[in-house]
Amino acid sequence: MLFSEVYGSYYNVIAAILTQAVADELTDGRINNIVREAAFGESVLTIPAALRSEAWPLLTPQNATPLAHAPTMPLTLLQKRWLKTLLLDPRIRLFDPPDAGLGDVEPLYAPDDFCYFDRCLDGDPYEDPQYIAHFKTILTALREKRRLRVRFVGRLGTRHSWACIPYKLEYSSKDDKFRVLTSLPRSTMTVNVARIKSCELLDFRTEESYRPLPPVRDTLVLELTDERNALERVMLHFSHLEKQTVRLDERHYRLTLRYDREDETELLIRVLSFGPVLRVVSPDSFAEKVKERLDKQKNLRA
Repeated sequence: MLFSEVYGSYYNVIAAILTQAVADELTDGRINNIVREAAFGESVLTIPAALRSEAWPLLTPQNATPLAHAPTMPLTLLQKRWLKTLLLDPRIRLFDPPDAGLGDVEPLYAPDDFCYFDRCLDGDPYEDPQYIAHFKTILTALREKRRLRVRFVGRLGTRHSWACIPYKLEYSSKDDKFRVLTSLPRSTMTVNVARIKSCELLDFRTEESYRPLPPVRDTLVLELTDERNALERVMLHFSHLEKQTVRLDERHYRLTLRYDREDETELLIRVLSFGPVLRVVSPDSFAEKVKERLDKQKNLRA
């Protein structure tokens, strides 16, 4: 079984529940709270029910456990192989993660084993020394709360030079690009890291100078039909978004997603990738954009 983000979340929440069951009395309310804290918000729909029905035979009907001592959770060989696999990703290596204890561990697979069919082909050059230097300079500015001098080329080929305050790094899985969000005296600016020609650290910023404009937030309501494990796939795909999930019946769920308006195009592509198992309930403007995309695809095939 592939050790994914979902299974990792289940692993952590069960460890927390068993530890609490050994240490103290465990109520249904406490189980729900542990699930909300250690797993995805939507996991409260499935994990407590699986424990109560003994589909996961870990607790007695009285929420007790036969364990006499709190479980310890050392890294398993599977986890070590998973970590070694992650460290092969050039995007992760940009953050200089530690790799102690993994030297003789075989990875589960190589990055070249995957073929991405829903991703742009002009992703960032993660192995390029200049790109790596710029990325690490941005990370230093974020961690040390410093200003940056950024020189970059815009979409139309125009050269720019800005003294700005970086406050966030974002990654687009569809574009396969990193972008840095910066604050200027009277506005905000988003720059693709690959477009940066040079960047240098400036002085330390003050709290008075740091006034990033709040992003414009929108709400999208979807109806999900749970076919071919669609619920788990959607929860994993939109795990980075603030969301609320309501179970309508055995096979249908209503999802309310909160997202930044500037990410609407990417969200639209993600929704379309699930086909008929996802239906847009509101807003109507988003539903119209879905129809426009589908009409364009139909015309291209015609």
